[in-house]
Amino acid sequence: MLTPPTLPALGLSLVSLAVGAAGAALGYLVHLPLYMLTGPAVLVSVLSLLGMRLGIAPLLRDIAFLFIGIGIGAGVNAEAAAAMLRWPLAFVALAVMLVIAMILCRVLLVKGFGFDRLSAVLASAPGHLSFVIALGETYGVNLTRVTVAQSVRVLLLTLTVPALVALMGLDMSQGMAPSGDILGVGYIAVLVVLSLISGWVLERLRVPAPLLIGAMLVSSIGHLSDLSPGVLEPKITLACLVLMGTLIGSRFSGTSPMTLFRYAGGGVAITALTTVLAIGFAVPVSMFLDMPLPHVLVAFAPGGLETMIVMGAVLGANPGFVAACHVGRLVILSILIPLMASRARGS
Repeated sequence: MLTPPTLPALGLSLVSLAVGAAGAALGYLVHLPLYMLTGPAVLVSVLSLLGMRLGIAPLLRDIAFLFIGIGIGAGVNAEAAAAMLRWPLAFVALAVMLVIAMILCRVLLVKGFGFDRLSAVLASAPGHLSFVIALGETYGVNLTRVTVAQSVRVLLLTLTVPALVALMGLDMSQGMAPSGDILGVGYIAVLVVLSLISGWVLERLRVPAPLLIGAMLVSSIGHLSDLSPGVLEPKITLACLVLMGTLIGSRFSGTSPMTLFRYAGGGVAITALTTVLAIGFAVPVSMFLDMPLPHVLVAFAPGGLETMIVMGAVLGANPGFVAACHVGRLVILSILIPLMASRARGS
């Protein structure tokens, strides 16, 4: 964790971040929802597909996750903590949705796009990309097909969820510049050290996105107890969003347009299907929990864990609820994907 990058990797990261910043500026000019995230994702994706080598060093990625977690934790209050008692129904609904999504997406990929059953199971998984790739290597499937479909899913959900939320009438700009007293350097230093320790422990426990989740937990406890009052400097938050958008777009680095066109159709189809399912399940859950529909939709949307947690924070959603749903999604998928893959191999 937090391994220093080599000079070439650092140089590549700086160039990529400059491209991401340009994408954010273009996103602002054309009024993209959540432009600091979606603008870099679009521009970096396009340039990556055109052959430009772009990427973010793991150290910079982890630093961004660390500060994003601290920033999100600053939004936790006593009211948010009390709402935890009403969440069990949401997790049951989420589990049912995931099972239905994987079954329907697998059938769609096999019948409509010529996937074999095993590749279809792995490509239809709504998340857990690193786990899916590891299983795919073990089973010897066509990883290019699976990876392209999964990368298309992440990019499309990064773009469509903010658009859907904007259509629902919510302003996504306010959460990007949180209000309140700015955390002092001393408070931030303590939070960083404690977050690193927490992240290390969670990494040993194989919790996904350990630095992000660890920093959220530490910051949440600090803010609930008033030991770390205040919010992060908004410029830090905005810079982290640009880095995340750049990271999402760089998933297509090394992918040719021909490969994308060949396999992207399946990714688009399963993204549309899972989005419809997420909306369908989010509506009754939002009514039962008395939460705004966009907040529950972000918690149920099968996008990248870190991206969806950040979107939830931007929306002003209960950060614990959004994070718990997405971590729960990955835990459920850790059991569901191998079970369905084993059945596909045996058929």
